[in-house]
Amino acid sequence: MTKARIARFYLDDGLRQNAVAGAHNFIAKVSTVLRGAGYGVQYCPNTPAERAKSAHRPGYSLFHMDAPLQDRTLTFRRVYHYPFWAIEPSNKRWEWHVAQADFASHNVPRKPADRFYNFWRKRLFPDIPAPTKQGLVYVPLQGRLLDHRSFQQCSPLDMVRAVLDHDPDRPVVATFHPKETYSSTEISTFRALAQENPRLTLRTGGMLEMLANCDYIVTQNSGVAFDGMFFAKPTVLFGEIDFHHISAKVSELGVAGAIKTAPTLTPDYAGYVHWFWQVMSINAGRPEAERHIHAALSRAGWPM
Repeated sequence: MTKARIARFYLDDGLRQNAVAGAHNFIAKVSTVLRGAGYGVQYCPNTPAERAKSAHRPGYSLFHMDAPLQDRTLTFRRVYHYPFWAIEPSNKRWEWHVAQADFASHNVPRKPADRFYNFWRKRLFPDIPAPTKQGLVYVPLQGRLLDHRSFQQCSPLDMVRAVLDHDPDRPVVATFHPKETYSSTEISTFRALAQENPRLTLRTGGMLEMLANCDYIVTQNSGVAFDGMFFAKPTVLFGEIDFHHISAKVSELGVAGAIKTAPTLTPDYAGYVHWFWQVMSINAGRPEAERHIHAALSRAGWPM
């Protein structure tokens, strides 16, 4: 075995110990595929210094969620829920293979797709009553509320302003992410906006209630919008993301067009979720997972 035929995982403590013990199902399957292709597999600490060293080490690297540093590095991460995973040359979801692919809505395997969708809806949201539309817009916020980042059409603050301007009738509920730490300036700016606009309510969390009751979702690229598909709730996307295919995209329709279009959308949610997860992602719970892992590594240019 040559030195170049080595694959190193860079993993946080806990995850690394599980990988060494063979106790992480997905990493174990990736390791099996790599060993079958002649690679030696190593599990390294995930620190900035170790990741920096990877660029100068022979062989290949796998980062968990972190951005690859060179063309011999891939990133892997969960696709919103277990046991679905992706292995990609970029940690930017909108650059992933699925984001560039076309969803063939005319070619959905109806019975398998419906069965798959209903199974995962019950698995993920077992106690939620039948969704309703109670005349409100749900805006799940993420981080950096005042910044306009490169993958966004505007800042989250201006996104909320746009919803208030272009949907003049519905109440708007914007929710702070419970795991984000917001600055006092961010909080005060949003509170001032709510004081100016009686239709705007601010709260923290409450995702399931909002998904069950809203008319549609507006977000930059929050994974909440993916969960919204299990509630048959359409989405306006102000940012780039991998699950964009059946949403109203501001990048294509403009702000007014996307907000006007979203409430009228009735896409094939079951067909799309089946395609996105079962066809385009790696379902680590399925016997064909190793074949899909092999395909992802080959697509990324690794010698397999």
